[in-house]
Amino acid sequence: MRLAKRFNGPPSTGNGGWSAGVFAVAAGAEVGGPALEVTLRVPPPLETELTFADGSVQDGETLVATVAEAAGPIPYVTPVSQPEAERAAERYPGFTRHPFPTCYVCGPDRTDGLRIFSGPLADGRTAAPWTVPAEVELPMVWAALDCPGGWTALQNGRTYVLGRIAVTADALPEPGSTCVILGEATEFSGRKAMVLSTIYGPDGSPLSTARATWIATT
Repeated sequence: MRLAKRFNGPPSTGNGGWSAGVFAVAAGAEVGGPALEVTLRVPPPLETELTFADGSVQDGETLVATVAEAAGPIPYVTPVSQPEAERAAERYPGFTRHPFPTCYVCGPDRTDGLRIFSGPLADGRTAAPWTVPAEVELPMVWAALDCPGGWTALQNGRTYVLGRIAVTADALPEPGSTCVILGEATEFSGRKAMVLSTIYGPDGSPLSTARATWIATT
């Protein structure tokens, strides 16, 4: 198992959501299956041969991540319309201040990334439209759920990175369709931010949802 360098978050390590999705698939995650939770123990290394066994992802002797069944149901974030998400995306704070502007998911400098630009709603949630790539697969769904939740924490001015994420994927989005992704912060405690994120299809139906813990770097 190897994380290609194009799937970065910070410049030299894997995007947390993509990495967690790859690890979850290695553990048996599938569309329509039970929710799995991935805890990142160290920043996921890129272009490195990783192994998975007994719920653990290893880089040699280094424990990179653990995978387990998620506890309890994962709530859905209340949806908004696509036009409202488009207006929110115009206010994406990452256009002017971004800790990782080359992030595969939300980096404005990545023309080959997912380009999910989650802007603030009036109630503190985030929203963004997402045009789904042709090669959509389960790790991409985990990636798409990652940063929109994180930006609800990043709005407070601190820099955060993903620590843990659990995902329920009911269906893959249709390639070429435009989905809406919502993020919501549910709790802040010390260096931790607990967030939710949900992908809605063009018809307004929920396709997948995530519960995540982000950790402030300072």
